[in-house]
Amino acid sequence: MPPTSKSGALASFRVRSFRFQWPADLLVSWAFEMEILILGWYILVETNSVLALTVFGSLQFLGTLVAPMLGVLADRLGRRTVLCAMRFAFAITAGSILALSLTDLLTPVHVFAVAAVVGLIRPSDLVMRNALIGDTMGPERLTAAMGISRTTLDSARIGGALIGAGLFSTLGLPTAYAVVVAFYTASLLLTFGVSGIRVGQARTSPWNELRTGLGYVWSTPAILAAMWVAFLANLTVFPISHGILPYVAREVYMVDENGLGQLMASYACGALAGSIAMTLIARRRNPGQFMLITLWMMHAALLGFGLAETKLAGQGFLFLVGLSQSLSMISLAVLLLNVADSHHRGLVMGVRMLAVYGLPVGLLIAGVAIERIGFPLTVTLYSLTGVVLSIAIAVHWRKVIWHAP
Repeated sequence: MPPTSKSGALASFRVRSFRFQWPADLLVSWAFEMEILILGWYILVETNSVLALTVFGSLQFLGTLVAPMLGVLADRLGRRTVLCAMRFAFAITAGSILALSLTDLLTPVHVFAVAAVVGLIRPSDLVMRNALIGDTMGPERLTAAMGISRTTLDSARIGGALIGAGLFSTLGLPTAYAVVVAFYTASLLLTFGVSGIRVGQARTSPWNELRTGLGYVWSTPAILAAMWVAFLANLTVFPISHGILPYVAREVYMVDENGLGQLMASYACGALAGSIAMTLIARRRNPGQFMLITLWMMHAALLGFGLAETKLAGQGFLFLVGLSQSLSMISLAVLLLNVADSHHRGLVMGVRMLAVYGLPVGLLIAGVAIERIGFPLTVTLYSLTGVVLSIAIAVHWRKVIWHAP
């Protein structure tokens, strides 16, 4: 077969895989956002405790500890196999919430239990998505493909938040959750059409591969610096922009679940704008430098959100937080996928999910701090801490991040 034919067949294979992956990722992202909004509001109303809300949010990220191992398994078994197994589990757990709500047996204890189970695997869904794009897209298309992929998350935060809030407030939890189950099921069916390529080789045990891969991450300065940036964003930004929004809506702006949906949608609109922007600047030469600049923008916008006195002003700052967050995190993912070799790509993206542990830590601290010193001062401290620590990262790894080609 002539080389041009091989190249054309490869391009067709990549496009076909992405055509299935994008709508599958879109549906599961919409289901995620609807589920978090519905259950977060349910927990806040039933317990009337911001600490309980932060515990619920923290449970969503239990699986970050097992994400590297799932990355190893995906390298060996194929991303499609692991993705299908995870999305089947999402549909089953959502179905259990639906069944309990239909029989009037649902309690906060059940919600915490399901959140803990789903939290074991949900963080790895994004790992599989990014690694699959790295497998199928060439370097020249990687940034654009990552930008397009991110639109699934960002549009879900708009549509999922508004639709979830609307269904929940008008038709009740069972109807809203029936839509969540339908989205998970449709996503699973579409996932069967993505690439089944396997890049790893089962020469050693998964535990040996994990140990070797962790050493690879630790010994690669650019990857290690990006991991610390990801941890910092999860520690100081996401607890405010994600985890405690139900509290902000109810206690600061005095609005209902529809107002919460509007706050979440404002953030998501900014993130979507950032994702689209990244598809237009796909050939940036230094993603590490761009990652740090937009990280500082993120913390400045977060400070404005914490000091905003009206809901409209808060929505404006949330838009800016979402915009800079999307620019920064896409740049971070591109940096990791460019630097990591193909045999460690799944593992590197899995280790990147360990950085999400900053989010539950930040959430629990925020829950305690807000009850003691109030919302504005807590957000101010988080913003200033983020800026100081990010400057330290920029200085320490300046040769591989700030000045790297």
